[in-house]
Amino acid sequence: MQDIKSDILTILGEQIKPGESKEVNFDVANLHTSSAVNVPVIIERSKKPGPTVLFTAGIHGDEVNGVEIIRQLIAKGINKPKIGTIICMPVINIFGFINLKREFPDGRDLNRVFPGSPGGSLAGRVAHKLVNEVVPHADLIIDFHTGGSGRFNAPQLRFSKDNKELNDLAKAFGAPFVLYSKNLSKSFRTTCYKLGKPLLLFEGGKSFHIDDVVTNSGVNGSKRVLKHLGMLKTVFKSSKPKKECIFINDSKWQRAKYSGMFKASTAIGLHVKKEDIIGNITDPYGKFNYFVRASNTGYIININESPIVYQGDALFHITTKLKR
Repeated sequence: MQDIKSDILTILGEQIKPGESKEVNFDVANLHTSSAVNVPVIIERSKKPGPTVLFTAGIHGDEVNGVEIIRQLIAKGINKPKIGTIICMPVINIFGFINLKREFPDGRDLNRVFPGSPGGSLAGRVAHKLVNEVVPHADLIIDFHTGGSGRFNAPQLRFSKDNKELNDLAKAFGAPFVLYSKNLSKSFRTTCYKLGKPLLLFEGGKSFHIDDVVTNSGVNGSKRVLKHLGMLKTVFKSSKPKKECIFINDSKWQRAKYSGMFKASTAIGLHVKKEDIIGNITDPYGKFNYFVRASNTGYIININESPIVYQGDALFHITTKLKR
């Protein structure tokens, strides 16, 4: 008989045997009121061996759509694997989530302090604990993010170019777009890359907002990846995305030439041609109306939804070069 002890997963000081479900606490620090902050980590293990997939969200406390995606994975039982292990961390930056703020109470952006340190800032301590006590157990990480305040991202995956494993997983995920982007210094994605841990970064929607289309894209994409890995236990009838994924080699922001009241007249994800009217900028007094025309032909993958813009503000993120 196989020694069951060799299959025991020890994470954050807790042991989880094959076939077990357990909620463990990612405990870093209390609130300033001395109240305990419980950050649940939900772990589901199959009796059958297989890969370990880690779902993370809420690295930025105001990006609630990613939290909703993982919430649905748990609520619908999608996180109960047919083989292997699924670890869900819906809210990493619990301090920012409580106050609906992007950063930690010390003003630091968690996604710019990895891999962190055990004796550093609060954000650095959270990063260090995540990297050293959770990430080592994962064979694949799917990290959910949204666009910034007022900027709505089309559902998309991001990772560095020339990675066949992530390309194959991205095709399985089936997001509308894949944007090849360089790893950013001290980000979670860069740290995982250096540790040899494949990570798909999902972007969709905007902060302070939950969007059904974005949520469905994240949930269905996660199900497709789990099915691709042989881990999906639930029945999934619609396994293929409606449209083929578009891979983007390059893109650029189109910025406002004038300050004023802004309104987009195109929809996210649409293909536009150079000189198409895609929005307009006006003044509050009805004396000025400037039509924003597409600077190049491509897909709209982000739209600024703020009603007020200043000269130089980013309005549209448009693809410039697609993978052939």
